[in-house]
Amino acid sequence: MEKVVIGMSGGVDSAVAAYLLKKQGYDVIGLFMRNWDSTLNNDGEGMKIQEENICPQEKDYNDALAVCNTLNIPLKRVDFIKEYWDYVFTYFLEELKKGRTPNPDLLCNKFIKFDLFIKEAKRLGADKIATGHYAKICDGKLMRAKDLSKDQSYFLADVPVSQFKDVLFPVGDYLKSEIRQIALDNEIPVASKKDSTGICFIGERNYQKFISSYLKPNPGDIIDVSTKEVIGCHTGLMNYTIGQRRGVGISGNENRHYVCGKDVAKNILYVAFAKDNDEEYLYSDSCIIDNINLLTDKLPENCTAKFRYRGEDYPVSLKHLNDSEILVSYPEKVKSVTPGQACVLYSGDYCLGCGFIKKVMKNNNDLWYLP
Repeated sequence: MEKVVIGMSGGVDSAVAAYLLKKQGYDVIGLFMRNWDSTLNNDGEGMKIQEENICPQEKDYNDALAVCNTLNIPLKRVDFIKEYWDYVFTYFLEELKKGRTPNPDLLCNKFIKFDLFIKEAKRLGADKIATGHYAKICDGKLMRAKDLSKDQSYFLADVPVSQFKDVLFPVGDYLKSEIRQIALDNEIPVASKKDSTGICFIGERNYQKFISSYLKPNPGDIIDVSTKEVIGCHTGLMNYTIGQRRGVGISGNENRHYVCGKDVAKNILYVAFAKDNDEEYLYSDSCIIDNINLLTDKLPENCTAKFRYRGEDYPVSLKHLNDSEILVSYPEKVKSVTPGQACVLYSGDYCLGCGFIKKVMKNNNDLWYLP
């Protein structure tokens, strides 16, 4: 009987994944990862008040334990707190300092779930590794899940292709509604538990208060991009992202506006006012990506790309500029392509890999707002 070690998060997806694996005849072991410690990491600001006197991570562990007891499988526990800080959270903070918009979920998958977790699972004697991700592996290649609204291949695109060997995604062939129903039908304890949100392994926070624990406030001018007039004061460029409309801090101005640029050197936040829904400053027609991770032997000249997790697929053409950078051109202008975010490439349902957005352009010129 093959042994499978599955990452148990305390949520319904990993719970049903474990149930499905056991039903398929595997010898299943649960492994709970603890990657964040609010006390050790000085995480006091911005935390949501809990109804119970227990931290979110400990509640998740208790939920995972209840699931494993119900399924009659053992649950192991491992701490990767230092490693998460070193490989994921430090990168997150450094990117914010540069005025970029990082996505820690991709780094978490690359360095924690599909590296350290796999090593620990192998130490426990695993023949295969499983998680509750909505994705599929076909002939060693990463594919989108059946439920496109829940598909998580975007977050897996930076994992080295070699790490997908012997990996199982049991929920990838199901709709989320089907997973919920399986949990209900089999009286799995977390059947009705709400999906987790917020930063990977950290959870829901008041973002600006949370970041203030790690990056000092650095106020500066907010400037109207059209008039070049100072119209307000920002709290620090790390608190804003391109396209942001709410919480910009332009006191008393009710006209529709959005963040369209940052000048990190001068600590300036640029804002545009939309007239008749005109958001010209947000549109680009190409970008340069670096830190490329390929999940295929060779990239095609034409494919599709997602520039954010919830974004749509856009047809793009690719051109290698050198060994480390690719020019991604899109005939249809795209809104709010943002430095620091991942550009994930697809051919149909197959994920080809990703790169991180270094530079955004329009008409072959760098958009002036780039950090």
